[in-house]
Amino acid sequence: MSVRAFIYAIFATLAIAGVAAVSAGLYRDGSMAVSGWMDTVLPGPLSEKHAFLSSKCESCHTPAKGVEATACVACHTTAAADLGKQATAFHATSKECRGCHLEHAGGVRPTRMDHAALLRMGAFPHEANTSARAITGQMVADLKKFLRVPNSDEAEKASLDCVSCHSNREPHRGLFGRECASCHALDTWRIAKFLHPSPTSKECAQCHQAPPSHYMHHFVMMDQMITGQHHARVNQCFLCHRTDSFNDIKDIGWFKHH
Repeated sequence: MSVRAFIYAIFATLAIAGVAAVSAGLYRDGSMAVSGWMDTVLPGPLSEKHAFLSSKCESCHTPAKGVEATACVACHTTAAADLGKQATAFHATSKECRGCHLEHAGGVRPTRMDHAALLRMGAFPHEANTSARAITGQMVADLKKFLRVPNSDEAEKASLDCVSCHSNREPHRGLFGRECASCHALDTWRIAKFLHPSPTSKECAQCHQAPPSHYMHHFVMMDQMITGQHHARVNQCFLCHRTDSFNDIKDIGWFKHH
C-alpha cells in the first residue's frame, strides 16, 4: 500500500469512527449530547407552533425509522374538537401524519392537502406491514416531487370518495350526483374550462340557492330597496345580480351589506 493510500485509509477510518461516535452519543443521550451537530443536518426551521421542539429532534424522529405517527398522536391526542368536525373526523383512523403535515418549512403552517397520502393512509388497514407500505409510498412520492416528475391524479380521482369529506361544502344540492371528479380537479375546486351560462339567462335558481336573509323581511326592507327591484321574487336572481359575482349588483356595483 502506498503512503498516500495509507493516509486516506486513516482519514476514512477516523471519519467513520467520528460519525459512529456522534451517532452513538445522540442515540444514547439525545439531541443535546453533541453541541452544534444540528446545524449541519437541519433541513430548515420548524413552524411557530413546533419551535419549542427545535433542539429536541427525538421528540418526533425515531432512530432508524424517521417520523412516526405515534409521536404526533402523543401530543395531539387531546384534539377532540377536530375529531368531532365532519371535515376532519377522518384523522381518528389515520395511520400516517407526514403525508399531509410536513415540517422544517419555516413559518409555513405544516398542513397541506395531499389526496394521494389520504389513500395511502387507508390503503392497507388490515395488514401488519401498513407502516412499511405507507413509508415506502411516501418515499416514492417525495422522490417524484424532488425530481419534478409530472403528477397524474387519475388514480386518486378514481379511488377517492369526495362526498365523504366535502358533503358539508357541496353547493349543488345533490343535482350533479357524487362524482365530483368528473368536473373538479384535486388541486383546486375551480373548473378551468367551465363556461357560466349567459348573463341573460333567467334560470339562476336551478343552481344557486338564495341566502337565508332573502326569505325574511330583510329582502323587502333592504335588497329590493337597494336594487330598485321592488317587485323582484327570490328566485329572480338575474334582476339584481351579475354572473361574475353575487356581490356585483346591477347599476350598484360591488356591494356587501351582511
